Amino acid sequence: MCGIVGLFLKKDDLRPKLGDMLTDMLITMTDRGPDSAGIAIYGDEAAGSTKITVQSDTPDIAFAGLQAALNEALGTTASVKTVDTHAVIVLPVEKQDAAVSFLEGKGLRIMGVGSSMEIYKEVGLPKDVAARFGLRDMGGSHGIGHTRMATESAVTTMGAHPFSTADDQCLVHNGSLSNHNQMRRKLAKKGVFTKSENDTEVGAAYISSRIAEGASLGQALEGTIDDLDGFFTFVTGTKNGFGVVRDPIACKPAVMAETEDYVAFASEYRAFADLPGIEAAKVWEPEPATVYFWER
Repeated sequence: MCGIVGLFLKKDDLRPKLGDMLTDMLITMTDRGPDSAGIAIYGDEAAGSTKITVQSDTPDIAFAGLQAALNEALGTTASVKTVDTHAVIVLPVEKQDAAVSFLEGKGLRIMGVGSSMEIYKEVGLPKDVAARFGLRDMGGSHGIGHTRMATESAVTTMGAHPFSTADDQCLVHNGSLSNHNQMRRKLAKKGVFTKSENDTEVGAAYISSRIAEGASLGQALEGTIDDLDGFFTFVTGTKNGFGVVRDPIACKPAVMAETEDYVAFASEYRAFADLPGIEAAKVWEPEPATVYFWER
């Protein structure tokens, strides 16, 4: 089934509460998919720098001395913040490509890259994943989350959502794509490659490729309706935006709420129950084959 949530804040005074609000929403969706969970947080931008979130199953070994090794190999000044099995590396943006190659060469898994985005995901219940990474204490402008019931690939960290296939872009998905292998081949011909067997990563890569070709977030989401087959509800995040689209049949549950302070998405209304001001919110079910997005 899977459970997906998203929260886009309109007012800066709520930024310190983003992680707490999003975590509560995600935990409420636990019974829709308890095998793994993840959240993408768009926080403070690292001006002139990039953030690279990496994961390791042996963090004590993999992250020991990583900062010094990066600085020596790349001739730069990087910072490394370790968060359980993940680490967030901040370094000058011009060193990004070299850093990614270096980190992958060390056997580290790249969760996401961007000036403001950090991605944390692991196998386990949402409440446990959230506690491991201290997600409640994370602030930011917007974020998306997912709790998974694996149907098309193994229960692994790399099979968990969100998926990121371009800088500051990520995606969560409820549903199943029937033409993901065909689309994977089309994207590969364009030089866009995926790293897991999960069909959701193909959806993320498709949207990233469209944006790279000049499409807006809205246009990229509209393209999924024609080019991707299957049942899907996508929630996607970019550096400045938050978007939702459902397939033309829209058999997967989805609900949205909007107030003067925020826009929220969830698989079920109960995820909204503790949001501030929800009693006065506009609440609706997203229409099939219709794109909704908000951008700063």
